[in-house]
Amino acid sequence: MKPHRDTPDLFDAAAEDRIASSGPLADRLRPHRLDEVLGQDHLLGKGRPLQRMVAAHSPRSVVLWGPPGVGKTTIAALVARESGAQLEMASAVSATVKDIREIAAAARQRLGAQGTRTVLFLDEIHRFTRSQQDALLPSVETGLLTLIGATTESPWATINRPLLSRCTVLELKSLDDHACAVLADRGCALLGCEMTPTARTQLIACVEGDGRRLLTTLESAAALCGDGAIDESVLQEALGAGLKYFDRTVHYDAASALIKHLRASNEEQALAWLAMMLDRGEDPRFVARRLVIFASEDIGLADRSALLVAVAAADTVEFVGMPEARYALAHAALVCARAAKSREVVEALERADLTPLLPPPGT
Repeated sequence: MKPHRDTPDLFDAAAEDRIASSGPLADRLRPHRLDEVLGQDHLLGKGRPLQRMVAAHSPRSVVLWGPPGVGKTTIAALVARESGAQLEMASAVSATVKDIREIAAAARQRLGAQGTRTVLFLDEIHRFTRSQQDALLPSVETGLLTLIGATTESPWATINRPLLSRCTVLELKSLDDHACAVLADRGCALLGCEMTPTARTQLIACVEGDGRRLLTTLESAAALCGDGAIDESVLQEALGAGLKYFDRTVHYDAASALIKHLRASNEEQALAWLAMMLDRGEDPRFVARRLVIFASEDIGLADRSALLVAVAAADTVEFVGMPEARYALAHAALVCARAAKSREVVEALERADLTPLLPPPGT
């Protein structure tokens, strides 16, 4: 990976023009100003942290923490552009210590020769090793590099404390239904296609606040529908077998039914609801999260092994994936259904909220 050149050549410009005209829809619809970014008003609204930072032309090191497809890369690029800084982009998956040192050296030269500050956008910063983070620390500490890190993982668990202490952690939210609807309308307008209201509702529901996934699906659907409108059947075809539409009402009703049968120790019905959810296209990570919560909230100290099994099932979902992970989820569901139930943890925590704080003994 080479540092970004300050002056793009003619081939770079031609590539950018082609991407702008025929690249993926998500790239063609990428906002050009911060006020065009959807769904992050708590960070970009008037008087909010990123808006104030840009208005003052003084970008600070931040970690953008949030789910995929909510605009982390876009926000980093716009913060650099609107602050008048040079943007360098790197991925923690492929960048090396040597790459970081080269970027820092280029930033020092740029600052001395042109007076231009450098913003380093580091995608998937949680993938950086301790030595890589240590190599980055001096440049961030002195202000030579303004770091904007992006992560889907908890930064407090994955980023070294010395580096994290020099950054402000800003949490991005999944796009809400209104933001997804606006994004879908922008996509349809750019593609010159129409979408039926039912298909639009289904598309918004199934992408779970992921704007990139919404636009990717919309672009596939537009290619499939020809001159007609995108309807439910076209949308189903665009989503593919692994991304079936799972109605939001059914989503919550099925989760509620699963939990109620687990509480009643009705393992047959619990497994039936679990199988239905997975067969209808429910995200297995959502099912795993519900089982982990149930193991602490409804079983707790009555069977301390239940939480271990539920967490292991959640890890299996990430490590193995579907369809084999359904066995681990069923395993965890059976353990949760058969386990003794206790609300002791919940009740103890509720009592703790009402207990006045006292100094430790001996102080």
